Amino acid sequence: MPKAEISNEEVAERVGATPEWIERKTQIRTRRYAAPSEATSDLAVKAAHRALLGAGLLPEQIDYIIVSTSTGDSPSPPTSNLVQDALGADRAACFDLNVVCSGFVYGLALARGLLDLHPGRRALVVAADVYSRILDFTDRRTAVLFADGAGAAIVGPVPEPYGLIDVELGSHGEAHQLIRVEAGGSRMPASRETVESGGHYFRMNGRGVSEFVLEHVPPVLQRLVERAGLRLDQVDHFIPHQGNGNLMNDLVGRLRLDTARTHRTIDRFANMGSASVAVTLDHAAHDFRDGDIVLLVGFGGGISIGSCLLRWADPWSLRERELSPVANDSLST
Repeated sequence: MPKAEISNEEVAERVGATPEWIERKTQIRTRRYAAPSEATSDLAVKAAHRALLGAGLLPEQIDYIIVSTSTGDSPSPPTSNLVQDALGADRAACFDLNVVCSGFVYGLALARGLLDLHPGRRALVVAADVYSRILDFTDRRTAVLFADGAGAAIVGPVPEPYGLIDVELGSHGEAHQLIRVEAGGSRMPASRETVESGGHYFRMNGRGVSEFVLEHVPPVLQRLVERAGLRLDQVDHFIPHQGNGNLMNDLVGRLRLDTARTHRTIDRFANMGSASVAVTLDHAAHDFRDGDIVLLVGFGGGISIGSCLLRWADPWSLRERELSPVANDSLST
């Protein structure tokens, strides 16, 4: 995580609001912004090092590096290649993934597919975003929500019944205008005019996004859980995208997920884009027990939804057993 902690008081002064208004509307108290010298790849590398250390792996043992970001260092080269170079993961194939706030879950799904084709290999999935560089602080309803951060996970083989159980991905291109950065691409290349008009800033229709999430996310999660032969009341831990604290409460209520523990980091770290689910998973993992069912969901620009179910494997219990055949995929965050 970036070191610079930014309080509501500081943001309130910039956007023309009060700290109390920010917390009431978002449940955010603080967030982190990257230092002026830090780019997305710098945050991604720090998260990757932590994940490798937790998994007891060296960079040269990684076969794939997937970096989820919508705020890459530059249009080219891919940010994943910069991460590879900084880590010294010379044997890894690398690519970037831009599904905005759904990206971490999409990355896990892609990693699982690659490992199904090549059993025994390992993938490093990193989610990193630096939104502080594209916020318009005259748009207080958006600027107060977003921050910078990175999280990472190693996906590799574990025995049944642990690991990723199933994934459910979906996209709604008809709603693409709800979340957007209009300038800087091939349709509206960067120019003096686009900079002066604020075309490079992040834009979001917050009300429209909330309505979309509450309508479309619950059916996705219901399909995923039912396909796995489970019920929502059998989920032990729920880790949603940390988009807005009030929206999370509404989503949990709509799902009737009273029996699961919903994990939140939005009060401390705000909305970190694709990094939100990854960072919250890392913080939540300390409360997981062997065999717990964990439900992840990300939703964001596109609009896209990415969800997955996993059965948590306690690392210490795995080390104590003599495990031979591997037939599934696990996470080490």
